[in-house]
Amino acid sequence: MSEAIIKLEHLDKTFLAANGEVDALRDINLEIAAGEIFGIIGLSGAGKSTLVRCLNLLEHPTSGRVIVGGKDLQALSEKELRLERRNIGMIFQHFNLLMQRTVLDNVTFPLEIAGMKKKEARVKALEYLETVGLAEKAGAYPAQLSGGQKQRVAIARVLASDPKILLCDEATSALDPQTTKSILALIKDINRRFGITTVIITHEMSVIQEICSRVAVLDHGRLVETGTVEELFRSPKTEEAKKLVFSGSAHIREMNSDRQIRVIFDGKSAFEPIIGNITLELKTPVNILYANTQTVNGKAEGEMILQLPPNQEVADKMVAYFKEKELNVQEVNYVN
Repeated sequence: MSEAIIKLEHLDKTFLAANGEVDALRDINLEIAAGEIFGIIGLSGAGKSTLVRCLNLLEHPTSGRVIVGGKDLQALSEKELRLERRNIGMIFQHFNLLMQRTVLDNVTFPLEIAGMKKKEARVKALEYLETVGLAEKAGAYPAQLSGGQKQRVAIARVLASDPKILLCDEATSALDPQTTKSILALIKDINRRFGITTVIITHEMSVIQEICSRVAVLDHGRLVETGTVEELFRSPKTEEAKKLVFSGSAHIREMNSDRQIRVIFDGKSAFEPIIGNITLELKTPVNILYANTQTVNGKAEGEMILQLPPNQEVADKMVAYFKEKELNVQEVNYVN
């Protein structure tokens, strides 16, 4: 892994509320490598947005350190911090475009504020509109654009400032699935072409699986699990991570079964013969409650949720059989 461009050390954030103090973040320790696409996932209230706002000190931590590019952000003067923030771009769920300005003017706006000449700013803005596939919309206004196009303008506006880090706070939550996929493909292409370190904040496991290489799971302000996306998908260790990974198959909670297992395969496994063979060998049927194949960080990954027979001896033999075939097998215990 490349050298860390972002380091969080014992990060805490406490807010004062009407009924007392609220710990939004507690003892967060995290490193994000230069050039990677890193995901931070959690359910509502997990502390994701607070954490991402601490990365550029839009929220000042109560304690701990935020080190970006080797610099302790809390140790910088206000002027130094403003300069450092130019290296950290941010895109949001609701785009934050200026409705009275054209697409081109939206992209040039931060450049002009930074002191760039208008002609030079327009040339640079057009280059990045070309990058996001919207050069032909330069003269349009935000009201004339779709949600996906608005997000592309927001991305072009951030890119025009030449950031080293891109923070995406629920950037696709307001978009339909097809548009989400195209925006994620764009972010991945930008990461590859420009080497911009990208941090994805989301509550959707599908977003993490589509684009990220590593992931951190937040729950009630605590970092409960980190690892590669493949590790999290194949074998989540904590109950909080399991809720996120298993969310797509949540409907099987309604099934009546004493024992269920989740079997992971990588696309090379001959799953149908395995199920058929074990049924014939043990002369006992196994119910497939859920099956799905998807792309995880560019690789085919699949899962099945199986309902095992009530005879524990037979059920144990089935689990042993799957493990002999070098398949990842986990007992599934859903927590509401």
